[in-house]
Amino acid sequence: PHKNIASILKAFSKLKDYKSYELWLVGPKDKRYTLQLQILAKELGISKQLKVLDYVSYQELPLLLNEALALVFPSLWEGFGFPVLEAMACGAPVITSNISSLPEVTGDAALLINPYVSKEITYAMEQIITDNSLRSQLKILGLKRAKAFSWKNTGEKTLAILANFL
Repeated sequence: PHKNIASILKAFSKLKDYKSYELWLVGPKDKRYTLQLQILAKELGISKQLKVLDYVSYQELPLLLNEALALVFPSLWEGFGFPVLEAMACGAPVITSNISSLPEVTGDAALLINPYVSKEITYAMEQIITDNSLRSQLKILGLKRAKAFSWKNTGEKTLAILANFL
């Protein structure tokens, strides 16, 4: 987790007008990395823009995602990708990795980046910030894509597979 969060901080610090935005990190704090990330934020000059939240409940998460300009999720490995799916279901544009399961989950409803290249993350952030049409398009595509992953749909497909083998 430390490596890709550091990439987000570095990418954010390279935005042309980063002082006009806030970067919120959401998730359980990890004592192994929190101090390092705070030091990195200070070195990059983004301490005032960085907001480190702890665990956010499922009731609060949609409120944050609805207000977010985008979810930036340059994960290095994902089993499925619930965070990107949750963001899309809330209408938040998504910037995520072009590796692991994430391209399959997002389809054409996200900006895909190489999570090891902070310049790509910065460029995707700039696109989201400056292109209202792109943000609207990703919101619409994300809402549509998220509907394909309903529990009802999953149950029906699982039942069909089981019925085929019985």
